[in-house]
Amino acid sequence: MVKNIAVLVSGGGSNFENLALKSAEAGFEIKILIADSPDAYAVKRAEKLNIPHIIIDRSKYSAKKEFETAVTEAVSNFNIDYIVLAGFMRILSAEFINFYKNRIINIHPSLLPSFKGRNGIEDAYNYGVKVTGVTVHFVDAGIDTGKIIAQTAVIIEEDETLLSLEEKIHQAEYELYPAALKKVLDGGV
Repeated sequence: MVKNIAVLVSGGGSNFENLALKSAEAGFEIKILIADSPDAYAVKRAEKLNIPHIIIDRSKYSAKKEFETAVTEAVSNFNIDYIVLAGFMRILSAEFINFYKNRIINIHPSLLPSFKGRNGIEDAYNYGVKVTGVTVHFVDAGIDTGKIIAQTAVIIEEDETLLSLEEKIHQAEYELYPAALKKVLDGGV
């Protein structure tokens, strides 16, 4: 049975677009894209793909709770099974996470538990590790601390630049995220 997902984004939306293109084979349908900024290019991608979308501009809300209430209201109209974060650059409250317990999934550009937070690629590169990667995990109240669903390694070559590493990480994300979602939807986690 096909599962319904909502995708939350803050920026360009390349992971969102990749998920949309691979959704049929992975067993899900993106029912709505929610962007937290009117400048999110992901909205243009949603328009091109004919996927319903809404902008819930975080800057228009004085409190996180009000913003999350608006997100919950938007999601409630679509019979959503899972919320998928794809470059969503906000920390969700414990209350919101508990409301969707074990139903919020995130992708992170490092091999967690190493290099948590906003700058995972750059932090791994600057630290000088030889291997980094990508992790898909359930969201919990910590920052990048939820149960790991899947990981893939990315080798950092001797002549690697930060830009070339970022590209390798993004390519790994495009393969791992739909496969990890399929694993969850098939009951493998």
